[in-house]
Amino acid sequence: MHRIFKKDQILTIPNLLSVIRLLMIPLIVWLYIGVKHYQAATGVLVASAITDIADGIIARKFHMVSDLGKILDPIADKLTQCVLIVCLSSRYKWMSVLIVLFIGKEICMATLGYLALKRKDTVNSAKWYGKLNTVFLYIVISVLILFPDIPLKIANGLILISGCLMIMSLILYIRYYKHILSKNNPVPHK
Repeated sequence: MHRIFKKDQILTIPNLLSVIRLLMIPLIVWLYIGVKHYQAATGVLVASAITDIADGIIARKFHMVSDLGKILDPIADKLTQCVLIVCLSSRYKWMSVLIVLFIGKEICMATLGYLALKRKDTVNSAKWYGKLNTVFLYIVISVLILFPDIPLKIANGLILISGCLMIMSLILYIRYYKHILSKNNPVPHK
């Protein structure tokens, strides 16, 4: 775990972009809850998503993938998502169910990730099903922020689909980590 804190692993453009995303969270909340400027809140959310995509592309293309980045990137994602789900729950009561699913999934994922790090000394990247879940959740959040007068049936349908994708993602991650953590499974190549 000591290699996470090497200087060349910390001071990277992708890690800086993750920190910028963390700093955008209070601005999005202020725009949505404080001044109710939904278009601006959506704009900052889109900017946050663009920096998320950019940090992944830059990390891979310029060989700046770091274990710290593999931790910092999902933290920025999850905090952004959680805060926005909580904000939206003031308007859409089904979001409360999504909060419970989200928090349960993230606690499970953090526990499994920690166990993998302790037992196998490896930090695992997001899988396609996690990325699908994240993209769809961001789409739902953006639609619900940008169109506050969306019919409730449509909003609830989007929330329901997002919840189903969250459950699917969790199940597939549990299967993945079960394989990674099995005693007979060799340590993944680094």
